[in-house]
Formats: sequence, C-alpha cells, structure tokens
Amino acid sequence: MTTPRTFDARLYVVLDPAVAGGRSVVEIARQAIAGGATLLQLRDKCSPDRDILDTATAIAQLCRTASIPFIVNDRVDIAWASGADGVHLGHDDLPPAVARTLLGDDAIIGMSAGNLAELAAALRAQPDYLGVGPMYATRTKSDAGAPVGPAMIRTLREAAPTIPLVGIGGITAENAAAVLAAGADGIAVVSAVVAARDVEAATRALRCL
Repeated sequence: MTTPRTFDARLYVVLDPAVAGGRSVVEIARQAIAGGATLLQLRDKCSPDRDILDTATAIAQLCRTASIPFIVNDRVDIAWASGADGVHLGHDDLPPAVARTLLGDDAIIGMSAGNLAELAAALRAQPDYLGVGPMYATRTKSDAGAPVGPAMIRTLREAAPTIPLVGIGGITAENAAAVLAAGADGIAVVSAVVAARDVEAATRALRCL
C-alpha cells in the first residue's frame, strides 16, 4: 500500500487500546473513518507483536478501502508487514532515513517536537510532518511532559513555515479550534474519539470544526 506524501492531517485519530475500554480498536477505526477521520495511527505499546500486527493489518485494509493514510507508532517492522503507509517515530526510534529506506520513498514519516530545539533536530531528519504537543494536559501518554499550548504552534510555524504541524495532547471538541487558529494543519486526538461512547459522532463533531 503506497500513498503519495501529500496527505490530509486535519483530523488525525490515534488508536490506542489502552483508552479503548476493552472495545475492538479495529471497530473503533471503522467508526472513526465513518465520522470523517482523515488519517489514522495505531499506537499499541502493550500487546504482543502478533496481536499488534493483526490489528494493524486489519486497520490498513479499512484505510485502503477508504483511501485515507494509516501509520503505525514507533514500529517500522509492523508498518512494513501490515502494509501501512508510514510510521510516527520518536527520537529514540529508528532514524527516519532508515525507516524510509525500509518502507519506501512514498512512506509518510512523522516525528514530534515540543520546542525549538526539538524542531531543529527533527527538521534535520526531514520528516513529512511534526506532531506538536502536548497542547493541553493529557493522561494518555505518561511521558508527554508539561503542556506547551497552542502558542507553541505559532512559534514553530514561524520557524518552519512549510512543514505540516499537527497539534496533539488533551485536544477535545471544546479546545481544538484554538489549536487550528494558532496555525496547525490538523489536530491529533486520542481519548476524544477512542474513549467516546459514540465514536462516529465524536469524530464528526471534531471534523466540523
């Protein structure tokens, strides 16, 4: 599965089984797609590798049918084996250049930046987008650090005018507009969709912003 490295990150849903309340992440992905998600990521740091691969393969098929990109957090091997469109890499993961060699030139490679120093380090690696955060306090990522707020989007946008920036961390339907107004190309949400009672409706509400 290949996708050009132009992509729509307006509503980027991070599928994390840890906040799914025991529900199927594949079914949540299906509902998020129906609600208008424009990009999906699987972030599973706890399940056995075989289970992660099975889940990723199923989500990749859903996204292929819907013609939206699907990426895997951290795991280049899972991304390759499942047919995902790319990976989101932490600073301690495989270097982006290695990931691109393994996944192909069309792979979407994302990284994170929460300040100007991290921005500079990430830009040297030439990712396709940057996740910026945490925007607000979040309980879905224990190592996320202190919130940087939408002002950080403005700061990084001034320093790097062309790279897509996606705000992440504690984003809800109530505060997402401020992130977009600060200059983000999109918002990434976890619990606002994955933990929602009605996933499709929650996704649609965010897409309408």
